[in-house]
Amino acid sequence: YEMKKRAERRRETRRRIVEAAVELHRARGPARTTVKEIAERAGVNRLTVYNHFPDMADLLGACSRRWTERHPPPDPARWREIQDPRERLRAALADLYAYYERTEPMTANVLRDAEAMPELAAVLDGTLVPYLGRVRELLAEGWGGRRRRLLAALALALDFHTWRSLERGSGLSREEAVEVMLEAVQAASRDPESRGRDVYKPL
Repeated sequence: YEMKKRAERRRETRRRIVEAAVELHRARGPARTTVKEIAERAGVNRLTVYNHFPDMADLLGACSRRWTERHPPPDPARWREIQDPRERLRAALADLYAYYERTEPMTANVLRDAEAMPELAAVLDGTLVPYLGRVRELLAEGWGGRRRRLLAALALALDFHTWRSLERGSGLSREEAVEVMLEAVQAASRDPESRGRDVYKPL
């Protein structure tokens, strides 16, 4: 019984540490958060933080899992059911841009700090990067023209910074931002011989 209670206390302490780190990362960013601040917010000492998370990669991985559990990215399954590639892209961008808006502080901090934190970049390489890669491949289905150009335009359309530039920087509405990128992807998908005609084939 006592061993069970100790295990429960350990799990609770670990949870508090992760929760404290997640909130600090959202507010300030991982690179600007210290172990001391995490410990103070969690109500433990620094040694306890290190006992649960021996290195930064362990802590960042736990924070990423907790954040994703609470803020899962849009499920591509709904988009897969849309046959028209243009309508599929329109729906996907609307969902993804809404997700970016909901998670903007954390996403902005993480993308900024990943440039200076290899451990954080590794977390993104195992989570966000493959997710956006799968989404891009799905959204590329059904278009004709030059695939390399199409994939490049889709990568731009799906990027967090693109959304932020369109809605935050340029003041476009959600619908306007989606339409701007839809037009860009359509233009990239056109074959040079099409002379401006859309070259895509419904699935």
